[in-house]
Amino acid sequence: MSERETIDGTPVTEEQIAAWAAEAEAGYDVAALKKRGRGRPGRGAEPSQVIALRLTADEISALDALAEREGKSRSEVIREALASA
Repeated sequence: MSERETIDGTPVTEEQIAAWAAEAEAGYDVAALKKRGRGRPGRGAEPSQVIALRLTADEISALDALAEREGKSRSEVIREALASA
């Protein structure tokens, strides 16, 4: 393995790889893995869909200013604007 292989800046050693392989071969507790809560939390009963939106620099500045004033994310501000339309 190359000395340049890292995880968050920490070099990955052959010993670490062997330990990971041994752990995998021993098996994982599937129930415990499912409890980790990976990914973003759901927003409702149905899956959300990601869409692309093109905005000008001025529109982005206005959106960011509003989001900061209200203590919200860009997405929250946009969703609220759609809900009130």
